[in-house]
Amino acid sequence: MKKSSIIFFERKFPSANMILIKDQLPILIDTGFGSDAKDTEQLIKEVGVSPEELHLIVNTHYHSDHVGGNFKLQKNYGVTIAAHKWEADLINYCDPEACCAEWLDQPVEPYRVDTKLSDNDEINTGSKTLKVLHTPGHTLGHLSLYEPTEEILICGDLFHKNDIGWLNIFREGVSSLQRSIESLDRLSTLRIQQAYSGHGPQMEDPLAAIDAARERFEKWLKMPEKISWHACKRIFAFTLIIKNGLAKEEIDNYLLKCGWFQDFARYSFQLQPEEFIQILLDEMIRSGAASWHNNLLIATTPYIAPQQKWMNRTIKPIEWEPQDFLK
Repeated sequence: MKKSSIIFFERKFPSANMILIKDQLPILIDTGFGSDAKDTEQLIKEVGVSPEELHLIVNTHYHSDHVGGNFKLQKNYGVTIAAHKWEADLINYCDPEACCAEWLDQPVEPYRVDTKLSDNDEINTGSKTLKVLHTPGHTLGHLSLYEPTEEILICGDLFHKNDIGWLNIFREGVSSLQRSIESLDRLSTLRIQQAYSGHGPQMEDPLAAIDAARERFEKWLKMPEKISWHACKRIFAFTLIIKNGLAKEEIDNYLLKCGWFQDFARYSFQLQPEEFIQILLDEMIRSGAASWHNNLLIATTPYIAPQQKWMNRTIKPIEWEPQDFLK
């Protein structure tokens, strides 16, 4: 029998990274953005695993860039999907808050969570065992996975090589920062040789990345406005990616319709949303998160624009039909 392997796919936005545990029971961790579903299938085929061979999909959390391929893999191949039990309930009952899709204005096609995971559960891949670690902060149901034999950590969006996951204080709680620090503290006690996060390259020195993330979070304890700025820039940049830019004349109306923009403007910055528009635009340009191309505001991070036809569907959990995919 061939030796098992852990294969890391570093992906461009709007898709998050994926990790494939190639073993007797192949496990795919996260599935990218919905518009990249064909690419998701192709990537695993190219390393010798066909979609119907997948034993399980595990989602680190339910944001659109991590769960977007679930729909096609589940519908076309019957792949079982696992996620933290709290997020599973929101998804399976089509709660309007599921995936934060409505608040963020991000399309997610319907899927069902078959296996509800809890802290310290174990996932068998054949020759390996992945330990499930509940690491809340970025979302309440955020999971990390640890493989103790090779000392490998899969940490979703808790932290990255050179960044940290943005915090949603309005949907995931005002103590998201404290939860993130506790989650990092827990991971820092593990022996970790390699770590893979939801965005950016693999980490050869994971403990240094954890220390850097913790230091940044601790600074935010004293400057909570930084939590909101970090989140606003990440959310708006992702919007610019999935829409492949916004024309100057579209921006005001678009932002004023977004739940995240309304909440951050009113409650984080004590501004009327109309007042916050230009302030946010100035910060996007100043920080290098976006730039103007003639009349179009474009995200500066490398990305692959979704097909317009796919984006026009704008499907969200509020429109899902439970009877279509619940057991």
